[in-house]
Amino acid sequence: MRLGVIDVGSNTVHLLVVDAQPGGHPMPDYSHKVELRLAEHLTPEGDISEEGAGLLAGFVADCVDVAESRGATELLAFATSAIRDAGNTEAVLAQVKDASGVELDILPGEQEARATFLAVRRWFGWSAGRLLMVDIGGGSLELAAGLDEEPDVAVSLPLGAGRLSRELAHDPPHAAEVKALRKRIRSEVATAHPALTKVGAPQLVAGSSKTVRSLARACGAAPRGDGLFVPRTLRRDDLAALTPRLVSMTAAQRAALPGVSTSRARQLAAGALVLEAVLDLVDIDELAVSPWALREGLILRFLDGLGR
Repeated sequence: MRLGVIDVGSNTVHLLVVDAQPGGHPMPDYSHKVELRLAEHLTPEGDISEEGAGLLAGFVADCVDVAESRGATELLAFATSAIRDAGNTEAVLAQVKDASGVELDILPGEQEARATFLAVRRWFGWSAGRLLMVDIGGGSLELAAGLDEEPDVAVSLPLGAGRLSRELAHDPPHAAEVKALRKRIRSEVATAHPALTKVGAPQLVAGSSKTVRSLARACGAAPRGDGLFVPRTLRRDDLAALTPRLVSMTAAQRAALPGVSTSRARQLAAGALVLEAVLDLVDIDELAVSPWALREGLILRFLDGLGR
C-alpha cells in the first residue's frame, strides 16, 4: 500500500509518502515539508497564535492534496509536544480538521518514546541486545530502555532543543545562561536516571532525531550522501570537545559546520547540552545513530496492526 504520514513537530511539518506492507521495509516515495516552527508561534499565555494555527491548518490541507496526488490510500497524521503542550490544543485541532478533514493524533510523551524505541529496535535488530534509545526533539527529550520491542521504561522530559534554545537569549549565549541551562538539564535528566538503570545496563545506546544526526556529523560521522546504511556513531569525548565550541559560537558560525543546516543551527548548542548530560549521567562512551525515529515507528506500528 501507499501510505501518507503527516508529522507535526515543534520545528517542521513533514509529509512522507511511503510504500509499505506488513513485514516489509517502508520505502520512501516522496517528501514534502515546511519549517513552521510552531514553538515560536506561542502567545505569552502559552497558546499557539492565530497566525501559527492558520499556517498549520493550511499546510496540513496542502499535505492531503500532495498525498492524494502521489496515490496514497491511507493517511496517518500526528503531532507532538508543540501542540500537546499548548493551552489551546482543542481549538487548533478543530481548525486543522475544518481546513483539511484531518484529525491529528496527539501523542503523549511516553507513547512518543515507545514508538521511537520500536523504530530504533527494528533498525538495529535483536542482535543489539538491551537497548537504550535517546531522541532529542524540538520540544521534548524521549528516553526508553529495554530488551524487547516494547521498552521496559519510557520517559519524556520537556528538554527539546528548540524549547531550551529560547533560554539562551543571546547569540552567542552568555556564560551565565549556559551554566544555568546546563544545571537545569542535568537536574531533569537525573530524575529519569534511576528508572533507566534499574532495567539493566544497555548493550547498545542509540540516538535518533535531526539534532543527534547533526551533532554526530559535526563530530566527524559520515555525511548523509554516503547513504542510509553506513554506520554512524558519536563518541562522548568528541561531543565533550564540540559542546564548548558550540556554546561560544553564533548561530551563523554553527551553520558553517558540516551537517548543520541554517534552520537547526540556533538550537544545536542546547541540543548538545542535553545529549552531553544524558551520556555523562548514564555513563555512555559511544552512541550509535539511528536513521529511523518516531515517524518510522508509527508506520511500523500501523503495519503491525494490519498483519494481525
